[in-house]
Amino acid sequence: LAQRLGIAYYDKELVKQVALETGFDPQFVEERGEFAGKTNWLTWIVDQGAGTPGVMNGLNATDFLWTIQREVILRLAEKEPCVIVGRCADYILREREDCLHTFIHAGVPFRADRIVRLYGESEKTPEKRLADKDTRRRVNYKHYTDREWGMAQNYHITLDSGVLGIDRCVDIILALAQAEY
Repeated sequence: LAQRLGIAYYDKELVKQVALETGFDPQFVEERGEFAGKTNWLTWIVDQGAGTPGVMNGLNATDFLWTIQREVILRLAEKEPCVIVGRCADYILREREDCLHTFIHAGVPFRADRIVRLYGESEKTPEKRLADKDTRRRVNYKHYTDREWGMAQNYHITLDSGVLGIDRCVDIILALAQAEY
C-alpha cells in the first residue's frame, strides 16, 4: 500500500527509531513494544526500575517504551503521510482526521499458511504461534487503550484478507485513501 501510494512505511523502521530513542535493544522493542503484559522473571527484573526518579522518567520499562513509541508515532504522522503498522497506532492517532484506520484479519488456516511461507517452521505449530501472538497483542492493546483489539468500531474499515486476498485489500484501502474518504 505504501509503495503504491508513494509514501513512507513504518514497521521495522518504527522499532529501530524507538530503540534508538530508548537505548533498548531492537529485539526488546519488537517484543515488548507490542506484547506488553507478558510476565516472567526477566520481565520482572527489567521492570524494577519502576518509580525510580531519573530512571526512565520513573516508569517501568514497558510503560516507558509505550510512552516513547507513542511519541515516535505522533511525530511520524505529523512529519509526512505514511503507513504505520500496529503498535496501537490507530488509538494513538485516533483524533487525527487525516488518518485512515484499518484492521486486516483472516482465518487461522490462511494466517497459519502465510506465517510458514514468510517466516518458516518453528518448534511451535503455526496455530500455536498465532494464538500466542494474538493473545499478547490483545492484552497489550487493552492495557494501553482500554479497547478490544480487532473490534470493528475501533477502525474505519476492517477487511478479511483470507476472503478478499491481500492484493484486493490493498486495492480497497488505496481507493479509500485516494478518495480522501
